[in-house]
Amino acid sequence: MNGGAIPDSTDVLIIGAGIAGLSAAHALATGDRRHRVVVIEREDQPGYHATGRSAALFTEAYGHPVIRALSRASRGFLASPPDGFIDNPLLTPCGVLHVGRADQREAVERLFVECQAFVKALDYLDESTARSLQPVLRPGFASAAVYEPDALDMDVDGLLQGYARGLRTAGGSLVTGAPVTAIERQGDHWRVETPRGTIRADAVVNAAGAWADHAASLAGARPLGLQPLRRTAILFDAPAEAEPSRWPMTLDVDETFYFKPEAGRLLASPADETPVPPGDVQAEEWDVAVAADRVQAATTLTIQSITHRWAGLRTFAPDRVPVVGADPDLPSFYWLAGQGGYGIMTAPAMARVAATVVGGDPLPGDLADHGVTLEALSPARFSCT
Repeated sequence: MNGGAIPDSTDVLIIGAGIAGLSAAHALATGDRRHRVVVIEREDQPGYHATGRSAALFTEAYGHPVIRALSRASRGFLASPPDGFIDNPLLTPCGVLHVGRADQREAVERLFVECQAFVKALDYLDESTARSLQPVLRPGFASAAVYEPDALDMDVDGLLQGYARGLRTAGGSLVTGAPVTAIERQGDHWRVETPRGTIRADAVVNAAGAWADHAASLAGARPLGLQPLRRTAILFDAPAEAEPSRWPMTLDVDETFYFKPEAGRLLASPADETPVPPGDVQAEEWDVAVAADRVQAATTLTIQSITHRWAGLRTFAPDRVPVVGADPDLPSFYWLAGQGGYGIMTAPAMARVAATVVGGDPLPGDLADHGVTLEALSPARFSCT
């Protein structure tokens, strides 16, 4: 069901149809405990503000240690999704090169030491070797680099549509154009109002992305201090003589820029994080100029024209760790928020965590083996702050 009336009742209502909401819906509807699941989305299409504007990279050497654990735990699903989930591979090889100037050498070395214990293939490179992998690096720019050859490009739309298709096949519903206007606890269930109808749910999962604090406030929960951050991206032509499809994604070790091949062109970002209110963000001219300037300073590329520019939202909790778990004050109200820029590559693991807490089950052993813990993700960690 897309865009139509909302069912009268359900076991679990999920607010938000980005990658977080749809992955959790899939896990809840198709897991060992089969729940009736309805997902409602304020926009007219799923994944509009963040999911659909992702750089689409899978790497195990990126982000907070909790993020890295979730990524490791997600790789199996992404590499071998369930039968019928998608016709084509979700992952394709690309590699990622973390580069640093001479004054960033310590940061490069620190990244290598932190990640080599759990990333199976990881190489510490000198400038010459780094430039053999990324030939447009400006001579003298990259003093050292860390290369992760097993990093992968992701089919974000395929992943999102696979989750939505699996939800529908399991009897669940996705309703778009349905912003939440009221959430009220009535006895042992929740009553949620939208312009498309009112629904009664035994449990509510707050996967509203940049709007998650607002949705929580409607329910009477204390906001967590989630902050949406705007990130800019540009697309431009590669040099005519180049073969960019063979280049790895190249990322400054301090994350001040990155660029990667994208459908025959090059995608770049200044890795900006500008605090903004929830909304439909657009690329600002200054950030577009910064993206071009940083890429040209680090490479021999000349960006003569930008074919496309856009911005998306990355929403973080105060400690920059995702929030997955039961609200400490409200029964049957669950958080699934604050994924930042890591929601795509961590979605399978976070969805399973969400299904675990909603079902009241212990954390699956394979997630724990990768270093995932309920305590690190729980919203209760903010209760004393």
